[in-house]
Amino acid sequence: MITTPVLSVKDKIGYGLGDMASALVWQTATLFLAYFYTDVFGLPAAIMGTLFLVVRAVDAFVDPCIGAMVDRTTTRFGRFRPWLLWFAIPFGVCCLITFYVPDVSPTGKIIYACVTYTLLSLVYSAINVPYCAMPGALTLDPRERHSLQSWRFGLSFVGGLVVTVIALPLVAKLGDGNPQKGYFYAMSLMGLLGIVLFFCCFGLTRERYHPRNDTSGSMLSDLKLLWNNPQWRIVFIFNILLLCAVVIRGSATMYYVKYVLGRPDLVFNFIVFGMLASLFGALLSERLLGKFDRVKSYQWTILTFVICNAAIFFIPAHSLWFIFGLNLVFSFIQNLTTPLQWTMFSDVVDHEESRTGRRLDGLVFSTALFAIKFGLALGGAVVGWVLGMVDYVPNGMTQAPAVMLTINSLFTLVPCALFLVMAALLFTYRLNSRTMQTIVASLAGKRSFDGESAAVPAGSAPLINQGEIR
Repeated sequence: MITTPVLSVKDKIGYGLGDMASALVWQTATLFLAYFYTDVFGLPAAIMGTLFLVVRAVDAFVDPCIGAMVDRTTTRFGRFRPWLLWFAIPFGVCCLITFYVPDVSPTGKIIYACVTYTLLSLVYSAINVPYCAMPGALTLDPRERHSLQSWRFGLSFVGGLVVTVIALPLVAKLGDGNPQKGYFYAMSLMGLLGIVLFFCCFGLTRERYHPRNDTSGSMLSDLKLLWNNPQWRIVFIFNILLLCAVVIRGSATMYYVKYVLGRPDLVFNFIVFGMLASLFGALLSERLLGKFDRVKSYQWTILTFVICNAAIFFIPAHSLWFIFGLNLVFSFIQNLTTPLQWTMFSDVVDHEESRTGRRLDGLVFSTALFAIKFGLALGGAVVGWVLGMVDYVPNGMTQAPAVMLTINSLFTLVPCALFLVMAALLFTYRLNSRTMQTIVASLAGKRSFDGESAAVPAGSAPLINQGEIR
């Protein structure tokens, strides 16, 4: 057992408000920015696609740099929270200028879109890398971190639901028939609310865990340390597979409901009710899985939702409500694991500190975001490539049988295959609950919480022999 300061509900809600702020803005960009650029802003589709690709490449370089800077930050507010204070307003401003349509030439519009979207992505990284890395400074207890992530993703899904339900009606209302004004005013409100929520996150949280802030190494040497950590490599690959699977399924959803089920009128309900199930899954994650070993529970949970999703492939389209129900069960169970996904990165941070003495919260979580962004890009590309190979007809009244089979597979069997690879990969992951309790107990005895030494119960196990964790 680890005795560390217990997080209150206020702490957990405060932390979760930060991801709610991100969801309000980034979810809007994810859902609507491509359409906005082509149909409202007037950007050529090829330019828009190239823009997204180039900005992802820039992110790949910037995220680790930001992570390294976060690890070297020292202020009276802590290491991570100040970044929320510094970048909340720039983030909100970048949101609204990204959705502004300037009255300039076509070339000027391309330049404007490139600059503003790049700024939005860079500022998002500057606020999201330290935010994601913050749990390690709030508590050392792995189960408390699990609970913290449950609140985080519960509130994040609330933000995503708000965007999904009200964004387009808000655009129509505020624009009064002018979509350019509508998007700008709607995103101004989203950006303002995001600023307020980030300030609330800053004010309601407190960094309790104060490790030694070693700035002697370079970013390159820190990256080499991570590369030599097998547990980091496993988690990195695991998250690429996870996001690729989630994006393939998510991207195929509209095609599946429209063509396989033949009910385009149910797309909105299918997505929104799935998000509600995801919300409850994230909120109940710690309650349902917290008492069990995290690695084994993750494996069994993956197998359970894989069975649910694979079953959908074999159910005829006329069994609509059966499919609808299975999708809700899948969404609920799959998102029981989302908080576990993020506690794995905190485990790697603790393991690296116990292994080498370097605490690399910022760098570990920046590589996590890179893995996620890479998985997002790869998953989206796979859907486009596969549909192109089978001669999918956009907005076609009917699709060829091969296309229908492909869409059904993209929604069910393809992500299931990736999920099963993830479950197999967890057999090589050594940072289970028992191991982490041992590592964290050792770290807690060597660090302080707000100037007070963290109590470790008598008889706590010494630091685990690192030769046992490969």
